[in-house]
Amino acid sequence: MGIEETARALAEIGFGEVYLRRRVSVDKRKLLEEHFNSFKDCTKCPLHKHRTQVVFGDGNPNSPVVFVGEAPGEDEDRQGRPFVGRAGKYLNRKIEEVLGLKREEVYITNVCKCRPPGNRKPTPAEINACFPYLKRELEIIKPKVICCLGATAAEGILGKKLSVTKVRGKTFSYPYDSSIKVLLTYHPAYILRNPTADRDFTEDMERLRKMIR
Repeated sequence: MGIEETARALAEIGFGEVYLRRRVSVDKRKLLEEHFNSFKDCTKCPLHKHRTQVVFGDGNPNSPVVFVGEAPGEDEDRQGRPFVGRAGKYLNRKIEEVLGLKREEVYITNVCKCRPPGNRKPTPAEINACFPYLKRELEIIKPKVICCLGATAAEGILGKKLSVTKVRGKTFSYPYDSSIKVLLTYHPAYILRNPTADRDFTEDMERLRKMIR
């Protein structure tokens, strides 16, 4: 039965007026593009002096999971995409092997959008300056789970310092939306330096797979 037929049938049994609620389709890609354009020339912190370009998030904005790393490295700064170097290749492989998804089916971003000189860790001031951009990015996507890759990502998302070696695999609530869960694990670059951590990372990805079903 179509809308008009349904309205007539309801009118016949006494409903004088029928109000239909339309489902509004949100174009997340467009919103993300507008958001990125709003700060792609950002100069809020000293990192802008050294970057080639601002590196925004990449992937499927309808993904149930957002992977959040630390900051762009040399490859990312050059290509303008997050996690495209050796650490990114490792992450892509684990996403396929454990989650059963391709990279383009998930969303990947960083706490800081500009490369720190020498790939050093971002300072708290740099994290704070960039966080409003990440916060809005997550508001648009609204995933089920935010997967923090490393201590810096956890600090940016949760607003406090944590030892990932002590809390990896544990979940928290995202401070700005309690319906979103936060899972902490190692940064892929750490695993490349410490191959024995691969087993722990795989366990965390298996836990993530169950969370996003």
